[in-house]
This record gives sequence, structure tokens and C-alpha cells, in this order.
Amino acid sequence: MVDVRVGEAMRKRELDKFKKLLLAEKEEIMRHLSELEGASETQLSQTGGDPVDMASVEITQAQIQKLGNREKKLLGKIEYSLRKIENGDYGVCERCGEKISPARLEARPVAQYCIDCKTELEQNERRYSDHDEEDEDQGWSGEGERFDDSSS
Repeated sequence: MVDVRVGEAMRKRELDKFKKLLLAEKEEIMRHLSELEGASETQLSQTGGDPVDMASVEITQAQIQKLGNREKKLLGKIEYSLRKIENGDYGVCERCGEKISPARLEARPVAQYCIDCKTELEQNERRYSDHDEEDEDQGWSGEGERFDDSSS
């Protein structure tokens, strides 16, 4: 007979490990976002009136913003995963309800889907994006109306 308390203790240790991973990643992102903000402000304050300098700054600012947005999105996923740990839902696939493998969670602690469901979702996403591209190639707008591209 298997002692249920051993399984619960192991699950608790596993959850604690993932919580520490998520908190460490959150701290690293917060630090990096702060650095990006500081670098952005410094760059803006040191910019002269030269048009080439201004263009360079605009490009760099756009890159910083894109990176910051990506990290903010990941931060939201980390917060969501931490809430799932607190609620006891962490490590359960949101699509099929099966347990997400520990190896997958170690590789991607914010994973919401088991590998099978994630693969299927990505295949569907690619399939639909391929159809959208085919529609554009045939001169169709997204609403099923023909558009006039004779001005190109």
C-alpha cells in the first residue's frame, strides 16, 4: 500500500521548486525592465538635434520597447503560474486536464498545456495563418471582399 502523505510531500516539494524558479525569473525580469527603463532615459537625455542621431535613438527606443513588452507579457504569465500554484492548479493542462510533465515545466515553468495539446494548438495556428496568407495572395481582404490593389 502506498502512503498518500509521501506523494503529497513530494508534490509539495515539486511545487516549491517551481515557485522558486518562477519567483527568480520574475525578479530577473523586473531587474532587466528597470535597466531598460534607465538606459532608455539616459539615451533620450543625451540625444542632440542631429537627425541621424535622432533616427538612431528612435530605432533603439523601438527595440527597447519591443523587448520590454515581451518581458511584460512573460511577467504576466509568471504571475498567472504563481496564482495557479496557490490555487492548486499548477501543472495541469488547461486543455485536456492531464498532468503536465515535470520535464516540460522545468523547461518552461509558465507552460499552460501538456506537450501534446501545445503541439496541436501550434499546428492549428500554423494552419490558420497559412490560410490567411493564401487569402491575401489571392487578393482577398479578411472580410471576404475583394480589394483593389491596382494602385500598387
